[in-house]
Amino acid sequence: KERDVRESNIIAAKAVADAVRTSLGPRGMDKMIQDENGEVLITNDGATILTKMKCFHPAAKMMQELSKAQDVEAGDGTTSVVVLAGSILDSTRNLLAKGIHPTMIAESFLRATTEAEKILESIAIPVDLTDRETLVHAATTCLSSKVVSSDSQILAPIAVDATLKVIDPDTAHNVDINENIRVVQQVGGTVEDTELVNGLVFPKVSSNGPTNITNAKIGLIQFCLSAPKTDLENNVVISEYAQMDRILREERKYILKMCKKIKETGCNVLLVQKSILRDATNDLSLHFLAKMKIMVITDVERQDIEFISKTVGCKPVAHIDSFTEDRLGSAGLVEQVSMGAGRVTKVTGCPNQGQTVTVLVRGSNKLVLGEAERSLHDAFCVIRCLVKKRFLIVGGGAPEAELALRLEQYAKTLPGEAQFCVKAFAQALEVVPYTLSENAGLNAIEIVTELRRQHKLGNAQSGINVRSGKISDLKDENVFQPLLVTLSAITLASETVRMLLKIDDMCASI
Repeated sequence: KERDVRESNIIAAKAVADAVRTSLGPRGMDKMIQDENGEVLITNDGATILTKMKCFHPAAKMMQELSKAQDVEAGDGTTSVVVLAGSILDSTRNLLAKGIHPTMIAESFLRATTEAEKILESIAIPVDLTDRETLVHAATTCLSSKVVSSDSQILAPIAVDATLKVIDPDTAHNVDINENIRVVQQVGGTVEDTELVNGLVFPKVSSNGPTNITNAKIGLIQFCLSAPKTDLENNVVISEYAQMDRILREERKYILKMCKKIKETGCNVLLVQKSILRDATNDLSLHFLAKMKIMVITDVERQDIEFISKTVGCKPVAHIDSFTEDRLGSAGLVEQVSMGAGRVTKVTGCPNQGQTVTVLVRGSNKLVLGEAERSLHDAFCVIRCLVKKRFLIVGGGAPEAELALRLEQYAKTLPGEAQFCVKAFAQALEVVPYTLSENAGLNAIEIVTELRRQHKLGNAQSGINVRSGKISDLKDENVFQPLLVTLSAITLASETVRMLLKIDDMCASI
């Protein structure tokens, strides 16, 4: 029974790994995913594919979690980590068939992982965050495997500049991407038109009123500029026109009083949070504010409030009585800009420049925009990895080939069964160069054999150049990736395999 459970786990995990294996590398294929609502998604990002995949087997679900863990830790290498885990699991079949105990295999794999970390650190190249060109090369390598790879020359510098703008390179040890960098999508134009904005971008525009304001005083409100409603569902029955006139007059008076209070503070740009209980604004309030030369931007999302406050220096106001001048933010310019089919509102010249940035992504349709945003997120994460651990290694399967060679040499120093296990672990790592060459349409056996030969000759930076279809020194080709991505992938893949190996039974909870 134990053998059946392990075999079942290995088959399920291997099936997931094989599903995403064709997406690995710059010549990897893309997946078209359709959800139950009929919405279509095109991507080759491992974490996105696996998140959308419906898995029922517990081992397959563990592979999904593995990809998520890599996405959180490194942000890139989400396909590699699953492919590696699948290959290492597959290598355990022969070891189990030889009668080696799963605990012995797990312990040996832990030793191999520890040794792999030392080897990777010995071949890593230190990087300085002031060396922008090297960072751009690392971001370009990350983007080269995405759908938007043809635009990597535009997106990579944007990703580097955006990340470096929100940190102090001398003291930073991490980057909070979700808090400090906003990506705004706008249909129209091409990905080449994507730009970095030192301020805010709102896809919404003011319907009437001013379209361009310099020296803006910005207010952010979380209350509604419309007639109040009762807490409970009540009906007011009107029997004559005089009563109706009176209600309308009171409503007008109530709204005008609020608009005047806003105007008195000197506010000339008003941001209104989206309301789910009733309309945040109505035609009457918009009309009054337009006459007072106040630009109104409605439907500001709740999750954007903190980002806006940090950028323009304003404080959100929950009630009209608290709306005072000291709660206003400021900006040099607020303008509406026409873009393709629509318009956006840009806020620039903010006082807190250097804390937040916005990337305005352009594209011909929502599928391209979605993939461009995911690709940019991965590029941000690559730079974040370099901030966390300031070392680079070359890509193209070179680190895995070097690890396979050095771990096999290390295995010869170990006694008994551990030697078999570490050797199997080393050979399993060769799945990355093998898959890279296979996906690029090359002769995988020929390429991997030549790669082994080059590394035996001491060329640790030799990897697969998918453009020329040959083995070349990837340091000269500027194909770099953060050390943390590969380090994290091998550590997490090994951890998951060790966990799956120690499972000998499956029980359904009641």
